Amino acid sequence: MAIADERTDECTDECTDGGKVRRVVLLIGHLGLGGAQRQLCLLAERLRDRGVEVHVFVLSRGGPHEDDLRAAGIPVHRLGFSRGVASPAGNLRAFARLVRLLRRLRPEVVHGFLYESYLLGTPAARLAGVPVVVTARRTQGYLRPKAPWTAAFEHLVNLMTDHVVANSVAIAQGTREVEGVPAGKVSVIYNGLAPSAFDRAEPEPVGSALPVVACVARLSDNKGQRFLVEAAALLARRRRPCTFVLVGDGPERARLERQAEEAGVDVRFLGFRQENAGLLARADVVALPSTEEGLSNAVMEAMAAGRPVVATAVGGTPELLEDRGVLVPPAAPEALADGIARLLDDPALAASMGAAARAWAWKNLDMEAVTEEHLGMYQRLLAARRGR
Repeated sequence: MAIADERTDECTDECTDGGKVRRVVLLIGHLGLGGAQRQLCLLAERLRDRGVEVHVFVLSRGGPHEDDLRAAGIPVHRLGFSRGVASPAGNLRAFARLVRLLRRLRPEVVHGFLYESYLLGTPAARLAGVPVVVTARRTQGYLRPKAPWTAAFEHLVNLMTDHVVANSVAIAQGTREVEGVPAGKVSVIYNGLAPSAFDRAEPEPVGSALPVVACVARLSDNKGQRFLVEAAALLARRRRPCTFVLVGDGPERARLERQAEEAGVDVRFLGFRQENAGLLARADVVALPSTEEGLSNAVMEAMAAGRPVVATAVGGTPELLEDRGVLVPPAAPEALADGIARLLDDPALAASMGAAARAWAWKNLDMEAVTEEHLGMYQRLLAARRGR
């Protein structure tokens, strides 16, 4: 969903010819499991459905989403970059390959999705003569303090960029304030949901008679599951035990398993799963205890399923929930436990919040509308570039 006062005017019929977008390159670091990767795939498929030739460039490795893209007939090009400075010569060759591919394909637009992709993709696109370069800001992690040379390079890349698209108002504001990107060069387009996210699912049995609290997120430090386990222990001490079901994998899994065992609470670790509609349908509450966010796909999917949500007020989450869910401070297990208990103790409130969240998501997070906003942005930028 674009925020009207943070974007340029809509493209009119007069700019359509000059702004005709025929070929787009979407650039990302890898196609592993993640919200940004899922959003890229949704956008790529729907741009293709609108007659745009889409190519996906991957800096390093592929992943599960690569198979999805190839099955949809969307070419995926692996560039062969290595992380860090272990292979400078190899990375220089990969950069040269990126420039050559862009010169050969001649896209009208290159859209870099994550940090490394736009730092590398923007100068490559300029060397290749690509008319329009768009970069994305998708999480608060982009806005952390940087070393002086890194900040200087970021500033140079921003000067070479035509437009920055953020996935929430909070991230757009941070981009302007921290990176110094001019307000007229930043707009907001929310993440989108496929229509299937709104399908009603049969509740999935979890083998527990207790209330079920679900959390769908990578098991990493910034997702804050350790605070959710602490909240589980607090609820148990209040004689309000629940079954907590954590979907996802990551570097924190072993530590979280030890924490849950030591606390003596019922926490189930399901690992990564592609399909969670049945679990969401079973959940009494969905929780997301992140310490930083962009616009959470997990919260969006819970909203589409009509589930009541307790989440930390970070990044774009307050924009999603407002009064349609329970917002709590980050790194505050007591507040998290209070929020969960509030919904469990008041089924009418939980049901009304879930219904309001679903209705809002249906109106504001439709992937077809999100795609039109991206395409309109590309067309306006291309028309402006060709009109210079």
